[in-house]
Amino acid sequence: MTHLQKTAFGLFISLFTCLILGGCVKKKTEAPLHKDLPQLIEAGELTVVTLYSSTSYFQYRMEEMGYEYELIKDFAQSHNLTINLKIAENSSRLVEMLLAGEADVVAYPIQVDNELKESVIYTGQERQSAQVLVQRANRRDTILTDVTQLIGREVYLQAGTPYAQRLDNLNDELGGGILIRYIEKDTINTEDLIGMVSRGEIPYTVSDEMTARLNKTYHWNINLNLPVSFPQRASWIVSRQSPLLAAAIDEWAAGQTGQQSYRAVVKRYFELSKQPFDGITPTVKDGQISPYDHLFKKYAADLGWDWQLLASIAYQESHFNPQAVSWAGAEGLMGIMPGTARAFGVSPHEVKDPEISIQTAVKVLKSFRRRFEEFEKKEEVIKLTLASYNAGVGHVYDAQILAEKTGKDPTIWDNNVSEGIRMKSDPQYYNDPDIKHGYLRATETLNYVYDVMNRYAFYKEATETR
Repeated sequence: MTHLQKTAFGLFISLFTCLILGGCVKKKTEAPLHKDLPQLIEAGELTVVTLYSSTSYFQYRMEEMGYEYELIKDFAQSHNLTINLKIAENSSRLVEMLLAGEADVVAYPIQVDNELKESVIYTGQERQSAQVLVQRANRRDTILTDVTQLIGREVYLQAGTPYAQRLDNLNDELGGGILIRYIEKDTINTEDLIGMVSRGEIPYTVSDEMTARLNKTYHWNINLNLPVSFPQRASWIVSRQSPLLAAAIDEWAAGQTGQQSYRAVVKRYFELSKQPFDGITPTVKDGQISPYDHLFKKYAADLGWDWQLLASIAYQESHFNPQAVSWAGAEGLMGIMPGTARAFGVSPHEVKDPEISIQTAVKVLKSFRRRFEEFEKKEEVIKLTLASYNAGVGHVYDAQILAEKTGKDPTIWDNNVSEGIRMKSDPQYYNDPDIKHGYLRATETLNYVYDVMNRYAFYKEATETR
């Protein structure tokens, strides 16, 4: 064997040995599918997935809100983490996204399931929630106290929902007799049905306890005391590969109960009244609507609107009370949100000054109106602007898209964009990929535009006939 052959043979043996022992080849280490708390803190970001809903996450007047959202935001801030928020289409997708490594935590109550426990850790505050009968509780109403009393009575539900499935099962358990009525219109959801019970349009519906509790803050005259199912345990979830994250959430949740910040969140969503100031219009005396008429006249000129319209907005927002604060944090005579105040350079102590409040509202209204000025009819521009002031202009853009998709006119409010607004309470529509701002409590915005415009017409007639 020549020297060259010996050298080549030696190299071959060395390479073969390295390959067998794995000492000469650097293996590529793949990043773990799920991060745990140390990696999250190092990255400075927590990826959260939740659902659009009135209890979990929504956008209102251009601010992010929701019970679950505020809680997970508090946890993230306690560990100096920013939130990367993702929205799933339904609860099944929440779990899928977590297991696929697309999220670090599901900030939405997931029912405790023994099979799922093999893949996830249930963490944070455990809730026990049943489905409940929603019934009106006015003075002369008869309150049902036992499910057997439902026999022979009508209960209205959306077809294909967990509530419909549960009531079907209950009906079987009772041997039949409950008159289950399904709502055919696809833009009516459970929260709409609760409102219909409150107004006496239907006698009963069924909801989960959490949604029902929130809706009681809109409708004082509903009773939620009759469960129609056993309580279900539920909590947030993280991956089995994130035990330190789960432990941190558990520790944070254990310390929340007595915290003032936690109580404030619970109060905001489940206790403070969210009923809008009533649509009743006060008497106009001697041509004067309010003590602030001179300010409405001064700043309405800049907007190019009648001053009575500004007065109507102020009444809707605060009943002319410059110290008013809404459940969502809107303050002052014109209901200025904290984020809006910051954006327009208004300090917290200035927001309750009547003149600054009106001046700021006019700037906001002008910025919204500018988006619709190419439309021909001035009254439609006003209505679209009012809807934007109440809900946020993003929701109105979404409603215009939905209106156009369903063959309606995106430049007309009544029976057109207003129908798009109504659709934004339905997951079938707010989960549409073209819709960017998600869930909206549509009835609030629809009533807002209606009430403000009707009151404006009354104010105008009452002050111009003198």
